[in-house]
Amino acid sequence: MKLNSLGLNPSDHLLLGNIDKQEIVHFHQGESVKCYAMSSSKQPPSCMENSLGTPWGLHVICEKIGEGQNKGMVFEGRIPIGLIANECSVEKQKRNLITSRILRLDGLELGVNRGGSMDTYKRYVYIHGTNHEENIGSPASSGCLQLSNDDVIEMFGEVSVGTHLYIQQK
Repeated sequence: MKLNSLGLNPSDHLLLGNIDKQEIVHFHQGESVKCYAMSSSKQPPSCMENSLGTPWGLHVICEKIGEGQNKGMVFEGRIPIGLIANECSVEKQKRNLITSRILRLDGLELGVNRGGSMDTYKRYVYIHGTNHEENIGSPASSGCLQLSNDDVIEMFGEVSVGTHLYIQQK
């Protein structure tokens, strides 16, 4: 992978996201542990700000948000609002909400997904749960990688800050 070329050491856990397959494979010490169905962006893949596309390339989980929160808890600005998705107004429930857990991503490839107008971190791209689990497995997000609430809670418990994620388009 690209870790050596970037001067990075491999992490104990590795996530491999595939936009075409709409999945994230979790590896632990080089062995495949689990494959999670995901939803990437409704827009074409893109690393550019305001594109709403899912960025590609090598990333790292730089922050874990939501430990101990209830399944389905809604986050706004990375802060739990005190309501789970089905407690929100009907109008709010129509939106694609950030629920349960957030794994915040930081791009590691300068000029691809880090720096300037191509910065995953500044774009607030996450792995997170959604209130529209029926869309998992199809492009449905605004750039983030969405998992079912059960899956994002499970992944949150398995990986740590510093875990690498490589997002490939095909």
